[in-house]
Amino acid sequence: MRFGEVTLFPVNGHGPEDVVVDGEGRIYTGVDDGRILRLSPDGRRLDVIADTGGRPLGLELYGDDELLVCDARAGLLVVPLAGGTPSVLATSALGLDFVFCNNAAVAADGTVYFTDSSRRFGIDRWRDDLIEQTTGGRLLRRSPDGAIDLLLDGLQFANGVALAPDESFVAVAETGACRVSRVWLRGSREGRSEVFADGLWGFPDNISTGTDGLIWITQASPRVPALDVARRLPAVLRAGIRALPASLQPRPGREVGVLGVAADGRVERELRGEIPGFHMLVGVREWRGKLYFGSLEESAIAVTPTIG
Repeated sequence: MRFGEVTLFPVNGHGPEDVVVDGEGRIYTGVDDGRILRLSPDGRRLDVIADTGGRPLGLELYGDDELLVCDARAGLLVVPLAGGTPSVLATSALGLDFVFCNNAAVAADGTVYFTDSSRRFGIDRWRDDLIEQTTGGRLLRRSPDGAIDLLLDGLQFANGVALAPDESFVAVAETGACRVSRVWLRGSREGRSEVFADGLWGFPDNISTGTDGLIWITQASPRVPALDVARRLPAVLRAGIRALPASLQPRPGREVGVLGVAADGRVERELRGEIPGFHMLVGVREWRGKLYFGSLEESAIAVTPTIG
């Protein structure tokens, strides 16, 4: 299904990568200069509530009065919703500093599930990880007492994270593999991992659980044939491609999409196509019948009904 009417909310900043909506309909996002922004429900008012000094990516509500921030440079942070100085929850886990803290989901008890996308390449070299297929991504879990353990390792650019509505499993997007995997969190299958959504036509980025009970999966761009070719080349040639200017490397297309997937893996909603003035759709949040989109490259948030 094609996208319906899409409204753009300018954010006075570049790259509002992820979006989250609070109970009053206010919209939160982070931009590439480190600011965390809050927009009124109609998009007409914009307030700066914090500055991480890094590059905020994934956002989640954290309790009643805080915002969890995955900052690609500064680590796992918490910001007061009322505004203020960020606090650091973690910058490393299991003896390894975070290289690319990316996205998260928060359970009802405050447990945080989050990704560190790569052991080798940070935010400024995300394309390099996709070319090299380093399989260095991690899915981590931070308990309310601050302890962090590893749920999945060896992921191909670990990205978005979402919990099942009943919190029976946690899903994680592998951008480099064009799939979403999941790990069971309780019952007879606890600790088992399996594919949740595979064979995607595009690159999945952030994912989130909507108020409709669906897990929404972004597809930021169609697969890039030139990238598939580059991945099969010898290491020395891949290194040569990585050394090229970004304008000469394999580039994403302008077509974007989102999937709304039920907990049993059935695709319930799909929107796909080009959105005028908006591309690289990497963040999605469903809230009360509307979809809110973030972008890695634009300077606006996009809003559209779930049914186009």
